[in-house]
Formats: sequence, structure tokens, C-alpha cells
Amino acid sequence: MKLLLTSAGVTNPSIRDALVDLLGKPIAEASALCIPTAAYPMGGPASAWRFISGQTPLPMSGLGWKSLGVLELTALPSVGEELWVPWVREADVLLVHGGDATYLSHWMRQSGLADLLPSLTDTVWVGLSAGSMVLTPRIGADFVAWQSAPDDRTLGVVDFSIFPHLGLEPDNTMANAERWVAEIAAPAYAIDDQTAIKVTDGKVEVVSEGHWKQFPS
Repeated sequence: MKLLLTSAGVTNPSIRDALVDLLGKPIAEASALCIPTAAYPMGGPASAWRFISGQTPLPMSGLGWKSLGVLELTALPSVGEELWVPWVREADVLLVHGGDATYLSHWMRQSGLADLLPSLTDTVWVGLSAGSMVLTPRIGADFVAWQSAPDDRTLGVVDFSIFPHLGLEPDNTMANAERWVAEIAAPAYAIDDQTAIKVTDGKVEVVSEGHWKQFPS
């Protein structure tokens, strides 16, 4: 799977170019599925609707895709893999909304999507905030909003953690990022809303028109 892990979506030409490079074709020729699941413990149904409809300043679903569908993870266990797995395999890109990454991680496991990820070698995953953080090993206690979360662990698809929305006052300051990384004690990046992390074949590249910092282990 090819990854574009963003803080706030495809917010500038550099991130958009990185997306097109991962797709290998124009956005207008690519099919997308949007995953709003993470929104429910935090932003609720209005946030999910804005993400799906593109009625948001965070550019994801409204980028001009050839086709766009909704993949709601909480529905998948009752739908059956014989239906939803082909939907995922046929999509060029998965657009994954923000919210609570531990809730999203739970439903990725419960639905079976987490188990499917290693086989999606040509699919592009574009995460927004929690939609990016869910692929990391841990998110830190401050980012857990879902009351049923046992801890801050997520899927660990990549070997680094992400502190998003760097510079957004009052919570996402660099000082708070440094306290956060001391808590998780692991490799991490703090990225602002003009920054994304591109991962292809294990190679990590920061794409930015803003500010970011790498925290080594």
C-alpha cells in the first residue's frame, strides 16, 4: 500500500503532486472510497457528512475524483466480505477522515480492513489527521477521545508516530509536541496542516510547504 499521511488533507500543490505521483494518473481518472468512521466519537454525524460531501475546508473528497463512494467500517461486518472486499480492491484510493484514531483502529480490525491492507499493494491511502495516525504504533494519551479505548495503541503499519496540526493554538504547539514525544518514546514527526508524509516501499519522504520536525528514537 502507498501512503500519504496528512494533517489536514491535500492542502497545497506539493501534497497534490505527491498524491498524483502515488496514483500514477490524474485525480480525475481515479476512483475513491471515503472512510468517515473516525469522526463519530469526536465530530459526530455533521463532521462525517461534511467529509463525505466535500463541504469542508480540508480537501479530500472534493478533489474531483472520477468516482466517489462511502466505506463505513461499522457496516462491513454485517455486509459480508464477498461484497465489500471487491469494492476496496477496485478503488484506486482510500480517503480516511480524522477524529479518534483508536476508534478507527478498532473498527478497522473488527471489519477486517486491517487484515486486508497488506494485499492492497497498488492502493493509495490518504489519511487526514486521525486517518493518518491510525497507521502508526501509538498516538499518545492526549489524542484519545473514545472512552472505550483500552490505551493509545493503533495499527503500527508504519514505525513512527504523528503529531498533527502543529502550530494550531492552544494545544498543538511545539512545546506540547515535545512533551508528547517524550511520552511515547519512539520515532515521530510533528507536522502542520501544510505537510504530509509520503511512504512508498518503506521509503519515507516529507512533503511540505509549511513546518515540521522529526523526532528520532
